[in-house]
Amino acid sequence: MTLTSEALLAGSSATHLHDLPADLIKGEDGEQQVELRPLSVKDLQLIARAAKEDENLSAALMIQQALVAPALSLDEVRQLPAGLARHLVEEVNRISGIDLPRDALEEMVQAPLAKACFVLAREFGWTPEEVSGLTIGQILLYLEMGRREAAEA
Repeated sequence: MTLTSEALLAGSSATHLHDLPADLIKGEDGEQQVELRPLSVKDLQLIARAAKEDENLSAALMIQQALVAPALSLDEVRQLPAGLARHLVEEVNRISGIDLPRDALEEMVQAPLAKACFVLAREFGWTPEEVSGLTIGQILLYLEMGRREAAEA
């Protein structure tokens, strides 16, 4: 059975409460939690473009994008203690299904999307600019339409 695009994208809106280890939160008593959301492919593409070769900026942007509560600005994220920031990045990676080195992650995100854009441009006669303006949901929908059309032929 083939998944629908709605089912495939359903997890992207989920949020997760995460208990922070007490030793990472200075001056706070009791259990402390943050609310995180998984990063989407679009988030990862934007982060990769914005951070380019700056690993620290990449990590800060990942935290900033994933942190639902408390929401922090990029400047505030950059002020977090390094241990806490590392812990948050690891948790964001875990809930996002990312367990890869950063170089492999960027390659994993970019390669399938580049291939999908190539397929859509070829199948529908679109320009690369038109394809790059599509959302991930639209890309998946059009790829499925192309797959079904090819199966019927």
